[in-house]
Amino acid sequence: MPALSTTDLRVSYGDLTALDGLSLAVDGGDLYGLLGPNGAGKTTTMAVLTGRTAPDAGSAQVLGVDPAADPVGVRERVGILPEAGSPPSFLTPREYLQFVGTVREMSDGEADDRAARWADRLGFADRLDALSTDLSRGQAQKVMFAAAFLHDPPVAFVDEPLANLDPVVQERVKLFLADYRAAGNTVVLSTHDVSVAEAL
Repeated sequence: MPALSTTDLRVSYGDLTALDGLSLAVDGGDLYGLLGPNGAGKTTTMAVLTGRTAPDAGSAQVLGVDPAADPVGVRERVGILPEAGSPPSFLTPREYLQFVGTVREMSDGEADDRAARWADRLGFADRLDALSTDLSRGQAQKVMFAAAFLHDPPVAFVDEPLANLDPVVQERVKLFLADYRAAGNTVVLSTHDVSVAEAL
């Protein structure tokens, strides 16, 4: 059974057809790229697969769960890096990652340890206790990436994962995603940048 699949998926927003009969299957351990210009339906596809948008027709499965029927069940098991996401402005990165850990049913100690490891890996340890409103766009991207992978999900949806990151951190992210796949996990990557798709 594939890690995720869609069958004849259709989604419209008024007169605009975003997806028209999309069928795909992604095996465990794959990095599957959704590549296309803005408006091609990449974000809509990820929204359906993560239970944020219900399709007009067709079906989807993620780890054996229908995201339209059980969106919480899917989101409990996957990691999600949204495009241009940021942690809540009134929390520090440490507080936000502790919150994510609580939602993911980690102990406080485990969440703290994982947050510290991600901060070291991505280079935001010196900003762990700064208000998120004071983070640069790149620092916020690092925190959101850490949040997506904090619980070691078997499937991750990443939208423009290298956006706003400096070249050194981009290489760290690429290496991490390669190791993550090698461990049998699945990545769905959305990008409009051919060079990013080729690099990953």
